[in-house]
Amino acid sequence: MEKPLPSTGQEAAAKTLIGKSGLKPRSLWIDAFRRFRHHRLAVVGAVVLLIITLLEIFGPMVIPYEPTRIDIRSRNQPPSLLHPFGTDELGRDQLIRTLYGGRISLTVSLLVVTFAATIGLTIGAIAGYFGGVIDNILMRLVDVVMSMPGLFLTILIVSLLGASFWTVVLSLSILSWAGTSRLVRGQILSLKEREFIEAARSLGIRDRRIIIHHLLPNAISPVIVSATLGVGGAILTESALSFLGLGFQPPNASWGGLLQASQSPVLHQGYWWMAFFPGLMIFLTVLSVNYIGDALRDALDPRWIEK
Repeated sequence: MEKPLPSTGQEAAAKTLIGKSGLKPRSLWIDAFRRFRHHRLAVVGAVVLLIITLLEIFGPMVIPYEPTRIDIRSRNQPPSLLHPFGTDELGRDQLIRTLYGGRISLTVSLLVVTFAATIGLTIGAIAGYFGGVIDNILMRLVDVVMSMPGLFLTILIVSLLGASFWTVVLSLSILSWAGTSRLVRGQILSLKEREFIEAARSLGIRDRRIIIHHLLPNAISPVIVSATLGVGGAILTESALSFLGLGFQPPNASWGGLLQASQSPVLHQGYWWMAFFPGLMIFLTVLSVNYIGDALRDALDPRWIEK
């Protein structure tokens, strides 16, 4: 039974074991990828997410329609070979609008997760490493942020500043980092007393270098899992904002905006395809991301035992 060693700070121990056993070193990430492959739903989710991403990137290059092109003669058509996702009340092709909407939704979610992970890593690492008064102040700040009603504050910020791209990103990011900071702080607290950190301190290495080069690489696993799951949450929150009419405004439309625009046609005229396909894309994307995050949590768990 062999447990993986942290990738930083234990090179000497790893070389000793390799010299005795004659085995080649294996990366923690290679082992994690091997375990990830055994999670079938996560692999399927990764394939689905890759297909959706490729369609959003390259689909508009081959589809002979524009998302804002109005064609009254083709209005309210159900799905067909000419319009696989149907058309809306203005004759606009719903497939191209759904792909462009996915670009907006995924871009926003990735930026939100990036900002949240960056802020959470910084605050969590500083609080966990220095402790004392700094830790108390930063953790009280985290408590205040986590006690705020997220959706209400997001709606308030967007209402005050307007529904621009960066306003939506800012409003979604401002409360998303607190959970990540707590995860990182817990990891740093357990790692900073390890032998390789004590050795780094005894060599006179500066605190900033210890945090960046020795602690954060070993504390990154839960952050990756949290960020992966955060993508789904950001997509749902952005879709909720757009559904409430506080997200991206026409002619731009995210998946949530397409759902919001389809309320009346679906409820009063029965044009089901206008809401079905954007909703399906949200469902498939969030489900795939959640399966991937669940598999990454198991694959990057340091307590695993390889059979």
